[in-house]
Amino acid sequence: MKRLLHILSLGMLIAAGQAHADDTVMGWQKFKVSDAQKERPVSGLIWYPAHDDTRVTRIQSNGVWVGVDAAKKSTPLAGTHPLVVLSHGMYGNERNQNWLAEALVSQGYIVASLSHPGTSTWLRDPDDARQLWERPRDVSRVITHLLDDKTFAPLIDPERIFMGGHSLGGWTAVWLAGGRYDGAKVKADCAADPYDLICSIGDMWNIAKTPEDVQAMEQDLSDSRIKAIAVFDLGGTQTFAFDTLAAVQTPLLVVGAPKPSMGSLDLNRESRALVAALPKATTRYIEPTSLTHFDFLGVCTERGVDILEDEVTGDGELCEGGTDERIADHALIANAVIDFFANP
Repeated sequence: MKRLLHILSLGMLIAAGQAHADDTVMGWQKFKVSDAQKERPVSGLIWYPAHDDTRVTRIQSNGVWVGVDAAKKSTPLAGTHPLVVLSHGMYGNERNQNWLAEALVSQGYIVASLSHPGTSTWLRDPDDARQLWERPRDVSRVITHLLDDKTFAPLIDPERIFMGGHSLGGWTAVWLAGGRYDGAKVKADCAADPYDLICSIGDMWNIAKTPEDVQAMEQDLSDSRIKAIAVFDLGGTQTFAFDTLAAVQTPLLVVGAPKPSMGSLDLNRESRALVAALPKATTRYIEPTSLTHFDFLGVCTERGVDILEDEVTGDGELCEGGTDERIADHALIANAVIDFFANP
């Protein structure tokens, strides 16, 4: 029944004249970036509108997560489609926003979700994590790879490339929009409050601990190919030079999550502060009262809370309200994202 509700809620996203024929499905394939940066292999999943010519199965489901229905290596629909690249949060992965990929594909988008080396669930090399400036470059590399890919390049409209990022992925997205890391500011802030979340993460991953690394963090990582960006409950706003945020030209949708949870961020220091610093004319902000930091993850099974809690005490909160309530929240978020990308 809950899966039916999920399908119905996402079905409401399909606008008149945009709905696909009954014989189309969500296709999916794996991708691996092929470029000169062999020491940092980047891979992920690509989701796309497809013909119903291979078997649709439930994928990425287990005792905790519901997963999505998709057809592996099905034939992509012809035509040109907008592209969205999704960047996960700290120790997340390419699967975290599969629900959003599903909603976007229903509207004709191609979606690429990647796992960032060093900061993803299965890739936690400390040296990769230290090189946090590589995260936005991962996204740019994915875009370049797909625009060169013999299968997908002809299907992607290069004038309609977008991005979404959750938490640390939102931080990554702001870099790509033109925000610039301010090493002196971060150093002063952390001297005053060494227990701030960003300072703790910086110490854990040895971020910007040498002059060379500070210089790498402060470089311009913007990508003008990205025409609009959705930022989901980001952390790290205070690390940006605020004058660079004021100069951002890329339209941004910022979504804050005010409902308390284990992962709650201080919205006054994060999403609200970001919105206050960005140009008003190109920034849209929503803060739905029902959202927690973890509602940008997938839909949970009825057993999700208990399974997570049994594994690690406290982790059950990742799935609190993660079934019916999260399905409704996903529809709300997806509607906002689709509307924004259509009219940034």
